[in-house]
Amino acid sequence: MMTCDTLIRNARVLDGSGAEADILDIALRDGHIDQIGPSLDCRASKLVDASGLVLAPGFIDVHTHDDTAVIRTPAMLPKLSQGVTTVIVGNCGISASPVRLRGEPPDPMNLLGDADAFCYPTFAAYLDAVRVARPAVNVAALIGHTALRNNHMDSLDRTASGAEIEAMRDQLQEALDGGALGLSSGLAYLSANAASTGEMLALAQPLAAAHAVYATHMRCETEEILDAMHEAFEIGRMSRVPVVVSHLKCAGIANWGRSGEVLHALEHAQQTQPAGCDCYPYAAGSSTLDLRQVDERVQITITWSIPHPEVAGQSLAQIASAWNVSQLDAAKRLRPAGAIYHSISEEDMRRILRHPATMIGSDGLPNDPRPHPRLWGTFPRVLGRYCREEKLFSLPVAVHKMTGMPAQRFGLAGRGLIRKGFGADLVLFDPENIADTATFTCPVSAAKGIVAVWVNGVLSYTADGATGNRAGQFLPRGTTAWIQ
Repeated sequence: MMTCDTLIRNARVLDGSGAEADILDIALRDGHIDQIGPSLDCRASKLVDASGLVLAPGFIDVHTHDDTAVIRTPAMLPKLSQGVTTVIVGNCGISASPVRLRGEPPDPMNLLGDADAFCYPTFAAYLDAVRVARPAVNVAALIGHTALRNNHMDSLDRTASGAEIEAMRDQLQEALDGGALGLSSGLAYLSANAASTGEMLALAQPLAAAHAVYATHMRCETEEILDAMHEAFEIGRMSRVPVVVSHLKCAGIANWGRSGEVLHALEHAQQTQPAGCDCYPYAAGSSTLDLRQVDERVQITITWSIPHPEVAGQSLAQIASAWNVSQLDAAKRLRPAGAIYHSISEEDMRRILRHPATMIGSDGLPNDPRPHPRLWGTFPRVLGRYCREEKLFSLPVAVHKMTGMPAQRFGLAGRGLIRKGFGADLVLFDPENIADTATFTCPVSAAKGIVAVWVNGVLSYTADGATGNRAGQFLPRGTTAWIQ
């Protein structure tokens, strides 16, 4: 009789590939999946009866801003409590490393924290900090284009010079050599909007040899979204690298109803190059307060304000009315600030969410004092509301979007599937009761229906809460190229 650390019996196993479930036993040993099969003969230190429950690979949150959270708040309860075992940091062009500030972090790098949060001048320094913190979840990292610009440019409102691009490329290559997943951009933000397509092409060139990816918060998500998609796919095609469009959406009321066009553009690109996207399951976004997004037809909630902290939680319309000014003038007074924008059509979001090319990403902001509920609720919301209740897709497909698909696209070797020898990142949940409980008014609330979460074979969360056992690791980029 073999021995193992943990034996999970009679689970309805969804292996992350999109295949239908089988009733199986899973044996864990030394942080890995040791055996899989019906009625395993195993002497286990810990036995778990999973009858009636689904066992899936731990969820991979492909779009996070947890760069500093995994070090400062390593319990990572907002993610662990919803079954997430791996977070991909460094999205939207903003990463905690490699960074050397000259003053305060430029918008939107301030979403990751104040100046003292940016203490990782090299990617190696960041990895050392992650290993010391030993967060409760695994960490994989993109390198932010805006972070690189900050390091080497005296002004971010222009395109980079040849020498500046070369310096940025050197830092990017150093991070790729250290296991970074690729490059991210946030071209919609003023800190990167002046970057030319040529600048992006030059920076993307080292990615192909490293089998890395290009993830982009595109230059525009409103009326000019198709032009922005063309630019993103052109960068990927000319650089011979896969493209991940971050939080794909049709933002702004004038843009509602265009998800069909947008997805057609994605499908057209897929005919000749690897291309995909991520999406969060909410009809509202969240970021810093951007004057260009102020629209009196859109509900905008202020989540924080440096000059006026007392208004946090109020709508921009309420604040403007109390001050007897326009919403645009109120926004000018409030900045720097954070905001939630209810500017997405629910139908557009659903259409993008159910598309076969779409992965699930929370885009949660852990440093926001009044966060968007997606920080705590994204994955259970997909499984409960959009899978079980609205039947946008089957449960195997939903799990695949959260596990096998992102692991393959980002090159996370040995993760994302329930396979012998793979890392023992697992989530056990009740498919009939799993649901998000976080709301826009009460956003800090753990999901229902998560029974147990293992990270590298360590039981890290149960229905009673976190166990206090943290076993997360840094996950370096694998060498397998993304094949369409």
